[in-house]
Amino acid sequence: MPKLLEKDLTRMSEIIAAYSSLDGPTLPILHALQEEFGYVPEDAVPMIASALNLSRAEIHGAVTFYHDFRHEPAGKHVLKLCRAEACQSMNGPQIAGDFLAKLGIGWGETTPDGVLTVEGVYCLGLCACAPSALYDGEPIGRLTRERLDAVVQEARGA
Repeated sequence: MPKLLEKDLTRMSEIIAAYSSLDGPTLPILHALQEEFGYVPEDAVPMIASALNLSRAEIHGAVTFYHDFRHEPAGKHVLKLCRAEACQSMNGPQIAGDFLAKLGIGWGETTPDGVLTVEGVYCLGLCACAPSALYDGEPIGRLTRERLDAVVQEARGA
C-alpha cells in the first residue's frame, strides 16, 4: 500500500469534514475518498470512525462489504467484466479467463505497467448484450477477444 504524505492526510480530513454532517455520511465519505485517491486508504478508517463517533470495525465493515471500494490503488484504467449468469451463458468465463491469462494477471489485479486493472462484477444490467463489461465507466456489450484486445490497446495509448 502506498505511503501517504502529510498533504494526503490533510486532504482526507477535509473530505471527511465536508461530508460528516450529512445523514448517513459513511458511504458518501468512502466514495469521495476513493474518487480522490483511487482507493480508500487504510489510514482513513480511524479518521472516519473518530469523526462519525463509530468504531473502526464499523467503518472497516462498510469498506469491505461493498465490492466497489478498493483497498489499494487501481491502474490508470479500470475494466469491469461481468461474471453473472447471462454473461456466463454467452462464453464470458472463457473469454475472461483467456484475457486474464494473456495479461498475466488475476481478478482484481493490475497489469505490471500499471495501466489496466481488471475486476469481476456481478451483473451490469447489460444482459441482452452479454457478455458485457464497463471500461472506465463506459459499457461494452457483446465482448469478444478482439474487443478486449482493443481495450488494452486503448488503455496503453496505442
